[in-house]
Amino acid sequence: MLVRPSCLARFALALVLVAFMSQVRAGDALRLDDSQAVVQAWSTISLLSDPSKTLGAAEALARLDQFQKPTGPASTLGLRRDAVWLRLPVEVPAGISGRWVLEIDYPVLNRIDVHVVSEDGRLLQHARLGNLQPYSQRPILSRSHALGLDLAPGARYEVLLRIETLGAMIVPISLKRAPAFHEHAMGEQMLQGLLNGLGLCLLLYSLTQWLALREPLFAKYALLISGSLMFSLLQFGIGAQYVWTDMVWMELHAGGLSALMAACGSFLFVEQALAGPDSPRWFSRVMKGGAALCALAALLFALDLIDVRTVTAVIGSLGLAPALLGLPGAWRRMRRGDSVGGYLLLAWAAYFVCTAIAVAVIKGHIGVNFWSMHAFQIGATLDMLIFMRVLGLRTVAIKAAARQAAHERDLLHSLAHTDALTGLANRRGLTAALNQALAECAPTRLVAVFLIDLNGFKQINDQHGHEVGDQLLIAVGQRLQTLLHTSDLVARLGGDEFVVMCTGLQHAEQAERLAERLSSAFDTPFDLPERLRCSVGLTLGHTLAPQDGTDAATLIKHADAAMYRGKSARHGAATAPHLSTSPRGCP
Repeated sequence: MLVRPSCLARFALALVLVAFMSQVRAGDALRLDDSQAVVQAWSTISLLSDPSKTLGAAEALARLDQFQKPTGPASTLGLRRDAVWLRLPVEVPAGISGRWVLEIDYPVLNRIDVHVVSEDGRLLQHARLGNLQPYSQRPILSRSHALGLDLAPGARYEVLLRIETLGAMIVPISLKRAPAFHEHAMGEQMLQGLLNGLGLCLLLYSLTQWLALREPLFAKYALLISGSLMFSLLQFGIGAQYVWTDMVWMELHAGGLSALMAACGSFLFVEQALAGPDSPRWFSRVMKGGAALCALAALLFALDLIDVRTVTAVIGSLGLAPALLGLPGAWRRMRRGDSVGGYLLLAWAAYFVCTAIAVAVIKGHIGVNFWSMHAFQIGATLDMLIFMRVLGLRTVAIKAAARQAAHERDLLHSLAHTDALTGLANRRGLTAALNQALAECAPTRLVAVFLIDLNGFKQINDQHGHEVGDQLLIAVGQRLQTLLHTSDLVARLGGDEFVVMCTGLQHAEQAERLAERLSSAFDTPFDLPERLRCSVGLTLGHTLAPQDGTDAATLIKHADAAMYRGKSARHGAATAPHLSTSPRGCP
């Protein structure tokens, strides 16, 4: 008769178990009862190292006397390259239910083999867990590694777990009643939903701000956030559960890629946040160089040209570099009262503390509990919020700079289009206003241009000086403005030449009446400082658009020609069309 190898293996396993079960005292087992819905297993765990990674369940049972109690803190074995067998003896008293859930609440363990063996040597259950197994094939579809156990009351069992992983061997093992398991799972899901949801909102906000403002700092913040968010999704099993289900490649690469993305974003973010005239010349180049190294390592890792241990070495060398290089600049900024420096120092203090706790857990120096397991995630969330404050300050600075730029632009525009003495439009300002008005003119919507030359101004300027002359020019401009509508314009071309532009006239007679009103306005002397009273006349020529021209240069040329015809005929009896004169004089 042909005997299958699996049958022989089970038979050998049973013989080994019977041979060694007598060596185990009842007091060594984890005793389950109804008084506790959650039982932590670490106190009864013992371990056996398997450096060759070839030891099977039967061989492990044959070496029960070689299992040793862990010497380090609870639930962490640090960074190990070997495979580890963990032994958990379980005793179920008579009269209680044996339905429990075995949970290993560290989602990034690569491979976990669970063997449940009865006291008489029967292999009751064998399940393979770990994040490299497709999520859809897990015995219980949860973010952690869990297996349902149906143990008989009044019996004793050996639970053997073989664990192999590339990263930290953190093994928080517990047995839970199903309601307690679901309650804990729901609480962790709520916490992860809150923290990862906050990270996702900050990521979307930074991306929209980057697209709207075109400010590179928001894109660099988004890169930093993406790395932290991906790490949290991997570390707490949410990514495998909801985001990249059944994608083993992501489980292998997400940790290294997320760390490199966060480091790259940190280099770029800190470099721009601390950029300024007081930054050393080398600072920007070094920070951008660090970001480039992280990006190169991420590309090589994604293509499987380097392994996770090389990535770990890169992160170990560069991970803290952005903060360490940025400390002097942040300190200088805080000393001079810039709150950006203070916020960066606060963020780095939180990062250093939380990272130190996380590293201590990974290396097996600190035991596993809620706070130590979530320390890095809490620190990353604080960093995200503090860096968002830095972004807020940056946005305020951007808006202030935009307002200042707009003010300076308006000021330059005003200086370019305004006469410095009178505050009226100059030739450039007149041309711009005329072009805008001419675009809307029509036969029933005329534009009139009046060119005015003062009579007697030179004599006053020579007699009383340029200061009085300037005061008189200012007074002339102000009087002209009082005669016009707000939509009309008064400009000074230079010297004692002024231009008046009126829009919206329906017929030419309105322009004639306005010319007469402008002329008669100069009948009243001008009262200047130091009780000086001066009288000037004017020579005026005007033209109309669209009949006399449709561009600014043509209209001003025609008005100028009309004015000079007026000067030539000023002593004549008749008044030429399109011009008006009044006598000049001085006190």
